[in-house]
Amino acid sequence: MALHITGDADADALLSNDPLALLIGMLLDQQVAMETAFAGPEKIRQRTGSVSATAIADYDPEAFVDAFRQTPAVHRYPGSMAERVQKLCREVADAWGGDAAAIWTSGDPSGSEVLARLKRLPGFGEQKAKIFLALLGKQVGFAGAGWREAAAPYGEDGSFLSVADITSPESLARVRENKKAMKAAAKARKA
Repeated sequence: MALHITGDADADALLSNDPLALLIGMLLDQQVAMETAFAGPEKIRQRTGSVSATAIADYDPEAFVDAFRQTPAVHRYPGSMAERVQKLCREVADAWGGDAAAIWTSGDPSGSEVLARLKRLPGFGEQKAKIFLALLGKQVGFAGAGWREAAAPYGEDGSFLSVADITSPESLARVRENKKAMKAAAKARKA
């Protein structure tokens, strides 16, 4: 698996090789560009020396916020997002033995079971969980029964609705176009 989300070789390599980094990137993917969110785990690794669930969960909270604030910032909301990342890592450490991949590999789970597991994680609501499940199915090799249906509409082949569909600059442009159109439609419905 070789992900191409951030445009930064080191950040993409970390996402490709470290399931926790990918999970953290998804958590950070709100109110910032996707590339910024998914580059966050590499910044955390550089600044704290680790992308380990236990190490991050146990990291001094003030020092962790400081790592988020360094330029360039990990996220536009360093305090709240640093706290969310630590809560996520605590859950992965305690419930999954520090192995983020166990969320989608332990016990040969179906797509609906992985979706339920993701939704129990701090910071993962219905939409974020579905997008991450689609990312797992489309690019990480997860093949649990019914994953496309559980991740709908993000699991649909050729949907270009989320980070799950980004494999190149061209696919990123298509995802951006679709997101822009969805926002415009939502705004029109409100008006």
